[in-house]
Amino acid sequence: MEKRVAIIGAGISGLLACKYAASRGFNPVVFEAQEQVDALPTNAQLLEYLQSYARHFELFPYIKFNSKVVSVSYVGECEEEMQCWELWVGVERLLGPKGSGASKFFTPKKSLLRFSGLPEIPSFPPGYGPEVFSGKVLHSMDYSAMDNASAAKFIKGKRIVVIGSGKSAIDIAFECAKANGNDIPCTVIQRTIHWMLPHDAQPWGVSFGFLCFSRFAELLVHKPGEGFLSSILATSLLPLRWGMSKLIESYLRWRLPLKKYNMIPKESVLQETSSCQILFLPPNFYNKVEDGSIVFKKSQRLSFCKEGLILDGEDDPVKADIVIFATGYKGDEKLKNIFSSPTFQNCIAGSPTSAIPLYRQMIHPRIPQLAVISYSESLSNLYTFEMRCKWLGYFLDGAFKLPSIKEMEEDIKKWEKYMKRYSGNAKFRRACIGGVPIWYNDQLCKDIGSNPRRKKGFFADLFEPYTLADYKEL
Repeated sequence: MEKRVAIIGAGISGLLACKYAASRGFNPVVFEAQEQVDALPTNAQLLEYLQSYARHFELFPYIKFNSKVVSVSYVGECEEEMQCWELWVGVERLLGPKGSGASKFFTPKKSLLRFSGLPEIPSFPPGYGPEVFSGKVLHSMDYSAMDNASAAKFIKGKRIVVIGSGKSAIDIAFECAKANGNDIPCTVIQRTIHWMLPHDAQPWGVSFGFLCFSRFAELLVHKPGEGFLSSILATSLLPLRWGMSKLIESYLRWRLPLKKYNMIPKESVLQETSSCQILFLPPNFYNKVEDGSIVFKKSQRLSFCKEGLILDGEDDPVKADIVIFATGYKGDEKLKNIFSSPTFQNCIAGSPTSAIPLYRQMIHPRIPQLAVISYSESLSNLYTFEMRCKWLGYFLDGAFKLPSIKEMEEDIKKWEKYMKRYSGNAKFRRACIGGVPIWYNDQLCKDIGSNPRRKKGFFADLFEPYTLADYKEL
């Protein structure tokens, strides 16, 4: 029987899923809504990389462009019967006599921004929203969809206001500052301030990788499913974790004029690392702030007027020709809406007080034959997505079986407890393994029967940062 795998999206994670599914003898079909691989048109370098990657691994024959997936449905047993299952129905049942012969890898549409296609835009009372503004209002998704020439023409000579505090807001502001300089400064309005790192950050000469991405750094954290000794060690080393966080923060305060521009976050840098809210700045970003090309403003509430925006505590409006919402994407809602079944919609959504319930950040225990690759983030998504696709490749090949549904749900609760404990700004629903990437990869390695200790020598394994190169031979 032909072994088919459906993959939604030809972005980074979709191409990786296609590569590893094909390498295991499956016949993947990649559905891509656009006419080319899913990258930002304004990021020509990324687009070229993805195209060259697809050519090198001969993935284009598997991709169906201009093919938008409207919904995902399970063909098989009724939903009432599925709720009684004790084991997740995966490849074995899939290829059996009752299966439909089609496995579904669901990867939410994602590029360097988050879950493109369903933008998060604040709501406003009547008479205070974009409808009263005389200029143009758009989301960062719309701006990113422009090619370089169109984007440059769009912002040239315009008074731009960017609303948001994430990576996309910073990058757009930097582009506007380069285009218009301090004659027409770009205003960035933020509600929550995040830690922003220089691209070449080395806190007081110490490797940032050692401070955040080594086994030693993870010894200082209570990890999901850890043993008694590991828990005792993390508790006893709490003062050292606090000291490491302050070391990084003191370096950033010294390196960047954060106090001068009121850009010191309330959360610790390690809390924001655990919830994937730290970001790396473009080179020379604060030079643009210092020369007046970028102006930061902080406001918990805002409203529109004809000339621009009215902020808390300011009498005069911030005048603008263009307002860009860089306020993220409704990832939870998009993940929910892809299903045609209300039962699956409720399963994947979870509750407002819980994290999205995914085992190994990929498998929902009660949604059969489906994996979500790119919902949960890290501080290096390419690295993380490749590890997940390696793991899924082994799983498709029958190298290991999943635990029972009950065991998977217990593991999910442990990860949820970890996220609630360490997440910055109470973002526990924001799936992120940024604080324990090595611990997470250890679980994947153990599942597939590989040694999680990837470095030679005790001290190298303990103190050297882990990278994708350490897992090359998996």
